[in-house]
Amino acid sequence: WAFYQNGCALRLLSPQTFSPTVWHFLAILQEHFGSMAGANTYLTPPGTQGFAPHYDDIEAFVLQLEGKKHWRVYSPRTDAEVLPQFSSANLTQAELGEPVLETVLEAGDLLYFPRGFIHQGDCLPDSHSLHITVSSYQRNSWGDLLEKLLPAALQMALEEDVEYRQGLPMDYLGYMGVANSDSVDARRTAFMEKVQSLIKKLVHYAPIDAAVDQRAKSFLHDCLPPVLTQSEKAQSVYGFPARWQDGGPRDVDILITKDTEVRLLRHGIVRLCNEEAGVMLYYTTENSRVYHKEEPKFLEIDPEYTDSIEFLLSSYPNHVSVAALPCETLEDKISLATLLFEKGILTTKKPLVQ
Repeated sequence: WAFYQNGCALRLLSPQTFSPTVWHFLAILQEHFGSMAGANTYLTPPGTQGFAPHYDDIEAFVLQLEGKKHWRVYSPRTDAEVLPQFSSANLTQAELGEPVLETVLEAGDLLYFPRGFIHQGDCLPDSHSLHITVSSYQRNSWGDLLEKLLPAALQMALEEDVEYRQGLPMDYLGYMGVANSDSVDARRTAFMEKVQSLIKKLVHYAPIDAAVDQRAKSFLHDCLPPVLTQSEKAQSVYGFPARWQDGGPRDVDILITKDTEVRLLRHGIVRLCNEEAGVMLYYTTENSRVYHKEEPKFLEIDPEYTDSIEFLLSSYPNHVSVAALPCETLEDKISLATLLFEKGILTTKKPLVQ
């Protein structure tokens, strides 16, 4: 508290790690936005300013919890600062124009500013401030998708189309380049048209769905684990008690039959990805509330089970019997359902433990 009493603002990183309320709130937001939701909490002494004016690379929602805070928000100064990929350095007052919004937040008030909007907050002389900033949509733009997609498209084009592997003209260095950019030369025109043609054709090799799956894989690694209701706990593996046997704890056996009715815990907690190593099912149920404390969670799935995973996804939120899973044998159906249940991915219509 000595820092606070000397006029310093205190920042608590990732309160969702410690607060079930914030965890639940962010888990709902990440499902709604389809993008990681994070948070920081700020306690600022009366009459002080915590941070210099700046803009961020996230969509920000400021929720005032206690006290008051005076905010000024400014529009992006240039087109290059509209929806920026990265946050700015600290700015000076001389670099700012007039604010588009000036307001005082009191407990219960919410302020939103998009990426690129410069903001600064300061406490009034007669009140401290406690607020939480919720963020989302960091590096979640079309450009970020293309960063994954275009290299993959080029690699596929190089493998499948000989035109991309043909050699460059022997003399192109003599008429291309910045030094030759003002030259009128038929060879330059032909070269530019060739490049444009190859770029246009590249779209036919773009593995768009695979690139989206890779972004989904990264998103699932970013995600908080889902927050379960009491009924969901009772109908999932988390409702199973442990028993003492042979001097140690033992899990109760999970008895899933062909008549057991199951469904995904949530639609967005899994993602099927076809990768070089095989078919992987990424999931969030075993994630930590501490950001990236764990490695990405996944199961390597037999390709024959892919249809069953897709069937469970398309059936959500309805329950389906294990017998209805499109696996070859009943043993495969029960084995897959049991595996997914043990990972917290599936719940049952009725609790398996009475």
